[in-house]
Amino acid sequence: MSSSSAPRRTLAAAVAVLTAAAVPVPLAPAAHAATTTLYASPSGTGTACSATQPCALPAAQAAVRSRNGAMSGDLVVQLADGVYRLAEPLRLTAADSGNNGYRVVWQAAPSARPVISGARAVTGWSLVDAGRNVWRANVGAGTDTRQLYVDGAIATRARTQVNRADFTFTATGMRFTSSALGYLNNLAAPGRVEVESVNSFTDRYSPVQGISGNFLTMRQPAWSNNTFGYDTLAAPHRAGPLYLANAYEFLDSPGEWHLDPGTGALSYIPPAGQDVRTAGVELPVLQSLVDVGGTYDAPAHHISFSGITFTGTTWLGPSGDQGYADQQTGAYLAGTWNWPADRMTSCQNGCAQFEAARPHWSQMPAAVQVSAADTIAFSDSRFVNLGQTAIGIGNDANAHASGVGLGASNVTVTRSEIARGSAGGIVVGGVRADAHHPGDRRMVNRDITISHNRIHDLGIDYRGNVSVLNTYVTNATVSHNEVYNMPYSGMSIGYGWGANDAGGSNHYANRGLYNYQPRYTTPTTATNNRLTDNYVHDVMQQMNDGGCIYTLAWNPNAVISGNHCLRTNGYYGLYFDEGSRFYTATNNVFSATGTWATANYWGGENMGDWTLTGNWSTNGSTNITNGDRGNVVSGNVTVTGGNWPAGAQAVIANAGPSGGSGGPRNAMLVGAQSGRCAEIASGGANGAQARLWDCNGGTNQRWTYSSTKQLVLNGTKCLDASGQGTANGTAAITWDCNGQPNQQWNLNANGTITGVQSGLCLDAAANGTANGTPIQLWSCHGGTNQQWGVRD
Repeated sequence: MSSSSAPRRTLAAAVAVLTAAAVPVPLAPAAHAATTTLYASPSGTGTACSATQPCALPAAQAAVRSRNGAMSGDLVVQLADGVYRLAEPLRLTAADSGNNGYRVVWQAAPSARPVISGARAVTGWSLVDAGRNVWRANVGAGTDTRQLYVDGAIATRARTQVNRADFTFTATGMRFTSSALGYLNNLAAPGRVEVESVNSFTDRYSPVQGISGNFLTMRQPAWSNNTFGYDTLAAPHRAGPLYLANAYEFLDSPGEWHLDPGTGALSYIPPAGQDVRTAGVELPVLQSLVDVGGTYDAPAHHISFSGITFTGTTWLGPSGDQGYADQQTGAYLAGTWNWPADRMTSCQNGCAQFEAARPHWSQMPAAVQVSAADTIAFSDSRFVNLGQTAIGIGNDANAHASGVGLGASNVTVTRSEIARGSAGGIVVGGVRADAHHPGDRRMVNRDITISHNRIHDLGIDYRGNVSVLNTYVTNATVSHNEVYNMPYSGMSIGYGWGANDAGGSNHYANRGLYNYQPRYTTPTTATNNRLTDNYVHDVMQQMNDGGCIYTLAWNPNAVISGNHCLRTNGYYGLYFDEGSRFYTATNNVFSATGTWATANYWGGENMGDWTLTGNWSTNGSTNITNGDRGNVVSGNVTVTGGNWPAGAQAVIANAGPSGGSGGPRNAMLVGAQSGRCAEIASGGANGAQARLWDCNGGTNQRWTYSSTKQLVLNGTKCLDASGQGTANGTAAITWDCNGQPNQQWNLNANGTITGVQSGLCLDAAANGTANGTPIQLWSCHGGTNQQWGVRD
């Protein structure tokens, strides 16, 4: 009862992602005379850890501990190719650290692509229901998960979308009157069902206890926590889809799956053309992969990872009685509180009792965790198919398996991909008191660098997350990253709505917050943070109350500069939400956004002191004015007709990883109007004209944008303006690559593809959308038949 489509992004967006090197390049250790190398393999045995007798990861860890006491050079653990399936997370402490200024480096062997996985491979499929095409495999009784991946793509838990109007919400559950929902009374396992509500900025899950008499009795405390506060399940600020999920009876659409933990029966309906018996099916079972953390007295330190893929986790927290009472960007409410007896009417837009819970929100634990640690680096790696936040750096203690939170310093994540995950990309910092006003200065998160990464297609299950969130951090730099295909905001900086800043907030005093926490008189740890030179596009795709770049609370000396924001689905470019203060935003480009810069002044008496200068936008609307609240606003330019000044063009070219906004590599080009792919008929002989066809992922639909501006098919054929034509109607054909100007193409920020020689746009002829529509060159006119996206 669900439908989904493969993620799509714009061509200009995809250049950098897909032109990146296909093979991760291991981080080379510094040149030291006495580097020691240990060797690991997925099939490794014993304790030698040598090139001829590699060991398994646990033995490699033990070997590090036996050798790192008196290091005279880096200690390298070299991982051979293959999948390392963990029985438990790899936990690294002070005992696993480098010493004497040298590092312990876990890295890929030359040309290898090692994978550290928390998933099991699923085999042994058989057809059990030919009418519905349901296939089944047994994964063992007692196994549970919230995710399933098939050939690298996330499958959908069996679900059905229901109409909110068919339900009334009470203090104990949901009543329905529609006879069409009567079958819910007879579900075989109602206690496994969950309600998911996609709201304005929250995505909430609440588990069902039982169903009878047209009533869903909900499990506690999840139900109460999900139905008081703001943007609640019962009264969302914006009512998005409402789903019932995780019943076998809901399994009726291709790509859906269901697991019965009691028997271990995993059921799946493969899409047309997929043979589940030969597909790569991965069932995540671990709830984290790598936990790096010591104590404040003995932190983990000088540990690096390079060239490794981290994949295959699930977070089972929402499956229990707590559910997932989402509050803001991965923070959620758990536990039992003093819920008002009449909360369904009195606390659907906040109340004093809700403020008692605010200081105690929890954070989603990440797949890769770093806390109480110094000089930790991740480079040239991939974090994909993870059932939670990918990387958590210095989060609160409740989000770390070590039990020790915060205290992360000199942590770097660079030249990596974070993609196709259930929640956010990277969360730096905590949300509780020790994060913003630490009782021990060693708790301060500081000197974090996140650069040259590609972060995309996240928030699949928990939509209210972002690519990178810095909460309370000192000296964080988020620079030269590309972010796209996000359901909510692109990037977020700051936390706390100003309530925890020096002097506090009268608005939150009136709400009653300070009856439950101090009204602080000193600043938080959030200062000197930078968001620069990032390329953020195609965000805000499913939710609202967000934007390309989103801020909260005070952040002295914060700089937002050199960023290129493109397409926010009509929502904001730069969004200063409650309490935002002391930000400088200069030399940014905002294209195809809603209001380019906005401030939410509701309850924001301490907002302002912003410097907004030298920005370019296609939407000149803003409610931020020069001189108001200490603001400096000048030199911002509204651009029309795509006539970007040289300064804006320089920002666009520079934003994103390693030199700008880039283009596709082995990806499909999708027509914005038709939703069909540009392909060359099978065979691809010289002169064959490009055409639209249903996207199927075939090699005749996969293009690579070269450094010489060619669109290359199958390595040898190039997209070519037939006969070097420059007139309207010139056919776009395939021809042997020759480097001539009629085979060179510009990929533009507005989604068009123009010929270098002709200046004409790649065009679906006559506005056609049907299979077989020829692709030609035509004068650019801004129509959707001339706009193209990219799909992996």
